[in-house]
Amino acid sequence: MRRRIVMSMFAGAALLASTLFGTGAAAAGTAPRSAGAPAEFGTDWHDPVTAVPPVTRPHTKSCQVTLAENQFRDFTPYRGAYTPPRGCGDRWSKVVLRLDGEVKGRQFDRLGYLHVGGAEILRTSTPEPSPDGIEWHVEKDVTRYSDVFRGPQDVEMLIGNVVDDTYTGVIDVKVTLTFYRGRPDAPAPDRVLTLDGAPDATTLTTPRNSERIVAEVYATGSGGGCEEFWYLTVADPAAYSCKADHGPYREVQIKVDGRLAGIAAPFPHVWTGGWSNPFLWYVLPAPRAFDVRPVEYDLTPFAGLLNDGRPHRVEVSVVGVPAGRSGWSTPVNVLVWQDAHRAHVTGALTRSEATDVADSSVYTPGAENRVDTEAGHRLTVSGYLNTSHGRVTTTVTRALANTSSHRWTDGENTDGLDAAWTDDETVAVAGAGPARTTHTHRTYTMNGATTLGTDDRLRTVLTLGDRATLVRHEGGRRTAWSRLDDTYSGDAAYTLGVPRDQRHAVGTSSERYRVDGSAGCYDRTLSTAQGALTEDRRRC
Repeated sequence: MRRRIVMSMFAGAALLASTLFGTGAAAAGTAPRSAGAPAEFGTDWHDPVTAVPPVTRPHTKSCQVTLAENQFRDFTPYRGAYTPPRGCGDRWSKVVLRLDGEVKGRQFDRLGYLHVGGAEILRTSTPEPSPDGIEWHVEKDVTRYSDVFRGPQDVEMLIGNVVDDTYTGVIDVKVTLTFYRGRPDAPAPDRVLTLDGAPDATTLTTPRNSERIVAEVYATGSGGGCEEFWYLTVADPAAYSCKADHGPYREVQIKVDGRLAGIAAPFPHVWTGGWSNPFLWYVLPAPRAFDVRPVEYDLTPFAGLLNDGRPHRVEVSVVGVPAGRSGWSTPVNVLVWQDAHRAHVTGALTRSEATDVADSSVYTPGAENRVDTEAGHRLTVSGYLNTSHGRVTTTVTRALANTSSHRWTDGENTDGLDAAWTDDETVAVAGAGPARTTHTHRTYTMNGATTLGTDDRLRTVLTLGDRATLVRHEGGRRTAWSRLDDTYSGDAAYTLGVPRDQRHAVGTSSERYRVDGSAGCYDRTLSTAQGALTEDRRRC
């Protein structure tokens, strides 16, 4: 009954991101050691690092602004004021956000957000500390939010935390923005908008000359309940501690005036207490854990409708979440590029076709229970705009697919998952010049297991993948391409139910982040053992 025992320990912590469920089918035992590393985890370890490349910075004049500086002890948001930088103008080639954090003692992983002028510019989670203390930092290119930064704004930041006699870690963070003068490589949005109204009745009013509209949704399943581990939920009659009416399939949808406008596969985030085993994540977090990236929807086919100057209802929902269950956060920003030579851009939505959501979960009971899931959905929307440079038609096609095999024993002492999600998107633009097509294929994978032995030795073996390919054609000729592969692997074990100094925790982990394409190459591998960094290798 490991699952229910562990879950009850954390039931009262809002926004708690300590993932308590494991998956896969690994044998019980002890994770391997690495030569030259400590024999087991001690009271301190290497500061958290990732193989993700740092944000490139131009060699131009820069100005820095402190956006937030605070110690988070509870669920009280930090509130401050932002003033644009002096000496760097109001047009920038790049704007870089940097978060520096430190924490020591004992603490769970926590989720956080940062809003400027109501727009969410960062969603993040925190590492779990060592008793002696750790430091970490996060960098993010936030040039796309330049419109927000051009005037004074309110700032709100929250990393919800609980500090008491047991959980002593106070999360100390400082966030800065650095502005670089010059022109960006790609035009930043002219406007960054947020939705008005209550979560169940939000509206959007766009400029009447919008010629490209992109919505971004920072979708995260969180809160310490079953939606934090949505990919493991099962439907009746399967006997498992996390249930959902139709099983594990989730899909983030956006609607405009009740009409389906976009679909996306949510990324299967794993926070730094995840899979019942924080020893996997002390040095290397899972992909995207510190920099949660939004899902994006090209809403340009709806621009002709939205450009009438009236407020329009925009709703975001997550398919598959049982009615009344909380756990998903879906804040929305809307990015708008305007036609500088026309006050009102007219147009129309001409096509909107969606298949039914296919969702099949088959339960096979036995000594090892099993749920096999196959699901997917497809949507095509198309519309035109009469811009100052001619009629432009935009067609967006998106196809989602999910396959998974979830295996567990009675009592859930062995719990395993092998899952893959694909999100295939094509945006085709015709008119006002050569035809342009951008095809993006995203693949997320999760394969691993948590096993609890009769000696209360818990072991987790896990591999995670975040992959994407992008190809852009113009006039029938390939003009840009890129290929990303971010792969994490870990194997960690410790003894449950004993004081820290008797856990005899061991664990190895590695991350290889590779990206290559028409813009160049980056390839870095990090490896750890028992909290020590054992490899930092660059190949490009």
